[in-house]
Amino acid sequence: MIRPLLAASGTLVVLLLSACAQDLPLKVPEMPVSGAFKEAAPWTTAQPADELPREAWWTLFGDAELNALQQRLIEHSADLAAALARYQQSRAATEQIRASELPSLNTSLNTQRNRQSEKRPLRVLGPSSPNLYGSTTLGFDLGYEVDLWGRVRSQVAAGIALDQAAKADLASAQLVLQAQLTDSYVALRGLDREAALLRDTEAAYAKALDLVNQRHDAGIASGLDLARAQVQLEATRSQSKQSQAQRALVEHVIASLVGETATDFNIPARVVDLRLPQIPAGMPSTLLQRRPDIAAAERRVAASNASVGVARAAVFPALTLSGLVGFQSSDSSYVVSAPNTFWAVGPTMVFTLFDAGKRQTEITRVQAVLEESGARYRGVVLGAFQQVEDNLALLKHYGAAAQSEEAAVTAAQRALALAHARYREGAVNYLDVVASQASALQTQRSALDLATRQRRATVALIRSLGGGWTEAAEPQAPTQR
Repeated sequence: MIRPLLAASGTLVVLLLSACAQDLPLKVPEMPVSGAFKEAAPWTTAQPADELPREAWWTLFGDAELNALQQRLIEHSADLAAALARYQQSRAATEQIRASELPSLNTSLNTQRNRQSEKRPLRVLGPSSPNLYGSTTLGFDLGYEVDLWGRVRSQVAAGIALDQAAKADLASAQLVLQAQLTDSYVALRGLDREAALLRDTEAAYAKALDLVNQRHDAGIASGLDLARAQVQLEATRSQSKQSQAQRALVEHVIASLVGETATDFNIPARVVDLRLPQIPAGMPSTLLQRRPDIAAAERRVAASNASVGVARAAVFPALTLSGLVGFQSSDSSYVVSAPNTFWAVGPTMVFTLFDAGKRQTEITRVQAVLEESGARYRGVVLGAFQQVEDNLALLKHYGAAAQSEEAAVTAAQRALALAHARYREGAVNYLDVVASQASALQTQRSALDLATRQRRATVALIRSLGGGWTEAAEPQAPTQR
């Protein structure tokens, strides 16, 4: 009668103590969230949801070769493979932590030959007991820590949060690599368009040189005019070679991203008119749901918060329930039999009476880690808002600049045509033609460079907003230049 009462009393005590264990509430640092982006005045605000897929956002540029390169990135990128391996490590660590919530069961088999000392104190059978004897033990050990103060629960919560952070890190790494590949491809095709312009300009300058050479042979043009025409042609050829060098470096970057050697990788040069997507600018509050790096930072705050709970629980006693059962015999042939059975069962409570402030110092340390995680989370969010504002500002002002640049190209082409006509008539010297040629080439290259920068800023904006919109999900937005 007494034993059942003791068992019931022990169970009641355990339940009461367990009820005292409380998880610490998660306090995520407050973020300053505005109602709208400052640089988004001409934009229509969108309502993107985190369920929207992040895959294939680059298809908005309308280029099949870019789509194929992105697929090769997913399949062969060394950086992405490393990020996936890091995530798998985190998942395995979390599963190890979760296993601590369940009892552990171990088994052991021990067979040995023993010799006891003749002068051993308290020898069991006295001098008549054998000096040599055998011993075979087969045992099963069951152990379970009663989570009175939530220590194990907090460890599991921290592990799960870190696992979620690692998953967000993987998504962030994939987004960064995809954005880098798209940006490099846009830059490559911009250099292809520039190379085509320089080739056409070189051909036009070669014709102009022939004209000046004919006039020089006829005694109409001076040697100075001929030298100026030669300078223009050779300078353009030099610019063309420099553009090819830049293209080669960008191509090598793309090769590395898709897991290929730069030696064996090649993208044929061609003029591609990449579309300029209309990207919805989400309200700042939705940004917190879209960016994987922000999600990862928030999950690390949760993990640090749970670690504080682990440290606080270490101040209280630890209760372990254990049981041992098995067989033991000096005759290994008949070990598993009822007379050879042994067992032991009972709880163990451990409480540290003095540790020179070690546990309190650990609490202070993990609280400082929590504060650091909160500050990092705040920094990531503020940096994200800056990146969005930066790229919105670039697109806004690039659009206005593109209109002026197109007008400048038209005016420069008209000035060049007039200069050529007046030179043929003998009204001006070749210096006016050279100046007009230089102005026309410069404005055309600036227009091409501005178009490339617009598209690269669009890529950066997609990355800063978390990526993942499809055309079907886009709201109506003003057309950008």
